[in-house]
Formats: sequence, structure tokens, C-alpha cells
Amino acid sequence: MSELVSEHCSACEIGAPLVLAEDQKIFLKDLDDWEIDSLGVEKLIKKFNFNNYHNAIQFSNCIADLAESEGHHPKIILEWGLVTLEWWSHKIKGLHKNDFICAAKSDQLFHALDSISTKL
Repeated sequence: MSELVSEHCSACEIGAPLVLAEDQKIFLKDLDDWEIDSLGVEKLIKKFNFNNYHNAIQFSNCIADLAESEGHHPKIILEWGLVTLEWWSHKIKGLHKNDFICAAKSDQLFHALDSISTKL
């Protein structure tokens, strides 16, 4: 599991530094299948697949709880069997380390929920 999951988001102020391209590559190696969308504002994006709507809702609710606890909020797109997450820092219009931290924690939540749902 990524070391990023043990970190917490720091307050991101206007003018905070964006993550440099070489650091983005390093952080991406610690994440499971996340991509950077470079159209417009850079965003971390990932699609999470589920076998039903209930599990997708449950995951979305866990992400909402994560967002509140970290003070950092993603775009969440909920569909039957699919949740798409987009993490980026609105104030700096791009990627901050907070986005990579929350992406790693999103993966951790997904794996935890997936392991619970397969045991039910």
C-alpha cells in the first residue's frame, strides 16, 4: 500500500505550488491505475467498477466521508456499477500533493469495501 495513505491533506492556499511533472510520475507509481487528465485543469481520474448500484453508493458515501475528514473534495460521478472520481485542487487550478493523498486513500477504501462485499 502506498505511503501516501498515512499522510493527511494540508491547507491549500491560492499560490500553493503545483506538483511538478516529475513528482507526478513518482506519485502515480504509488497509485492503482489513476490517470492525469490534462485537458484544461490537470485532474487525477479513476473509474471504480462495482457489481451493483448499492456498492457504488456505499463507496461514494465513504469517499464523501473521506473528503470531509481531509477537507478536500472530489467530483464524484455515480452510475450503476461505476463510480468515477476526479481529484484536483480548485484553489490552485491543478494538482497538489493533497490530490495524490486522497487518491491513495480512495484506493484503500475501495479495496476494503471490495474485500467486505466478497465475504457477504
